[in-house]
Amino acid sequence: MVKQDSDQSRMVQRKKKRKLRKRVFILLVPLLVIFAGVGYAISLYIKADAAITDSYEDDGREKSKFRDVVVDPNVDNVSILIIGVDESDHRANEGNSRSDALILATLNKKDKSVKLLSIPRDSYVYIPEVGYEDKIAHAHAFGGVEASIETVENLLEIPVDYYVKVNFHAFVEVIDAIGGITVEVPYEFWESNSEDKKNSIHLLPGEQVLDGEEALALARTRKLDNDIERGKRQMEIIKAVVKESMSASSILKLGDVIEAVGSNMTTNMTFDEMTSLVSYALNGDGLDMESMTVQGSDYQPGSVYYWQLDQTSLYDVKTLLKNHLELENTEVVNQSIDNSNSTP
Repeated sequence: MVKQDSDQSRMVQRKKKRKLRKRVFILLVPLLVIFAGVGYAISLYIKADAAITDSYEDDGREKSKFRDVVVDPNVDNVSILIIGVDESDHRANEGNSRSDALILATLNKKDKSVKLLSIPRDSYVYIPEVGYEDKIAHAHAFGGVEASIETVENLLEIPVDYYVKVNFHAFVEVIDAIGGITVEVPYEFWESNSEDKKNSIHLLPGEQVLDGEEALALARTRKLDNDIERGKRQMEIIKAVVKESMSASSILKLGDVIEAVGSNMTTNMTFDEMTSLVSYALNGDGLDMESMTVQGSDYQPGSVYYWQLDQTSLYDVKTLLKNHLELENTEVVNQSIDNSNSTP
């Protein structure tokens, strides 16, 4: 009888221990997940800090000539000029390349909205660096980032507060790091890859997932249309990259994205200034992005082709961007602006 009571007692104790272990396990799992998440977030933060700090270059300007005071992106509306270049060893063009893409982003802090203006690379504009009109893409070849900023400010009469210069190698590596992007290919075409191997990329029309090299080919090509359509494709690709980067499936790939961008980017934004822009992506209604370009027409006074900007369209774009930056109390005119709205 005593033995039976002892056995029952041990069984009860074992059951209690099993229940205790189960409860500890149930509590421990979410704690481990939280600690792992915090650790990963800290790791990303440190990696991003190092990458952006290494990419920082002082452009010598305290502020834009169109600003009375220095801006603070934590509280002010700001503008960022994104300069895409195609520099590589095999092209031997580092430092004197033309800009392959020029996109001016204006950010409104109160609305948490972003407007993206794609400036056609063949736009016939005045370039202060050389004192005459030429393709806007040539400004970077004439005087680098400083000349590009000065030309855009002169054209739009609004401040360029910051710049981000990105080599297209980052474009390829970022898209590969997030596992590709889903975009619409408008037509069948062949294009060179990032190493300029002719017709090495072949794409068919339709919505599909593209890797980095394929997305770069889509962003580059203009054989079957023109610079305006090319700019629109670049904007759609940027939106697709942003959308995929913010998806849950890409969270664990952000370290690779940071490394890809950091090694191919220069900027006058500090790490703290750049992290202040995260609030735009955390908007409860999603990232509010609107893209546009400036209308115009073909212009070829001699042997060189240009894109002649339509002055009414240019005025309307200036008005819209000034209003978005809240520089003036201006009336927004939309009729001549080629918009393509999307909310990832």
